[in-house]
Amino acid sequence: MLVSIVNKINELNELIFSPVDNLIEKLPFADWVIDAICDSVHLLPFLFLVFVVIELIEFYYADKINSLLKKTGKSGVLVGSLASIIPQCGFSVIASSLYSKRIITRGCLIAVYLATSDETIPILLATPAKAYLIVPIVGVKLVIGILAGYLIDIIRPQAVVRNDDFSVEIVEEEGCCKHDIEHGHKREIILHPIMHTANVFGFILIITLILNYCLESVSITNLLENGKYIQPIVAGFIGLIPNCAISIAVTMMLIKGSITFGAAMSALLANAGLGLLVLLKNNDFKDTMKIVVFVLSISIVSGLVLTLLV
Repeated sequence: MLVSIVNKINELNELIFSPVDNLIEKLPFADWVIDAICDSVHLLPFLFLVFVVIELIEFYYADKINSLLKKTGKSGVLVGSLASIIPQCGFSVIASSLYSKRIITRGCLIAVYLATSDETIPILLATPAKAYLIVPIVGVKLVIGILAGYLIDIIRPQAVVRNDDFSVEIVEEEGCCKHDIEHGHKREIILHPIMHTANVFGFILIITLILNYCLESVSITNLLENGKYIQPIVAGFIGLIPNCAISIAVTMMLIKGSITFGAAMSALLANAGLGLLVLLKNNDFKDTMKIVVFVLSISIVSGLVLTLLV
């Protein structure tokens, strides 16, 4: 059933973009450049629709989710992990701000970081043939986020602000595209997805060009085999870079088959979007470094275990 739906979507996509592909193929570029442009253009309508849906969720439900997170107490890890799998623009940013005021625990924050999907789900949804990867990726991130979060809170318990004391001022932060994640306006339901789609499309085009060139010039199979157990370690460090371009790059590499699933998960677990930047700005530096070490260690170990198993 699902395979049939995916095939129908792919056929419709090919039909819609056939005239555009014909024009692009007439450009005086190498085949790998033409393929990169075509592949990237095909994602545009899917990306825009996905980002509109995400914007609607964020506009109407983000405040409720954030308010719930403030009041969850011991269930904060579970609530934070579940909320993080929804590809919101600024949830990790909000969680970082809440943690810096000690409204949520360290385990809850780390669970949010590990479970955050960032741009992974939108890109996979925009690539119907690879949409099946969403379930294992989200499942792994959710399980690891919940287990790690509760384990950290058990080993390193931490006092938080009482549930009935929210006079603490929370610093307002911006999400991607200078997006106001606290006080959005209705006009942003369309404007922000347009900006976000344009930004992500640019990243995808650049990354796809690089990947296609590498696939054309380098034996990816040999690189994968020779660096199979090194990839998760390197990917974990790369995933720490606080930028949505990282999750885009890792997802595109996984789609193209130029990175193993274990390495991809190592990078995606470590990547929490802009959340780490907010934590570096607002939180105690030593405590932030402890959190970075926790996230990096969990991500790399998880990536190595998955590489052994998958």
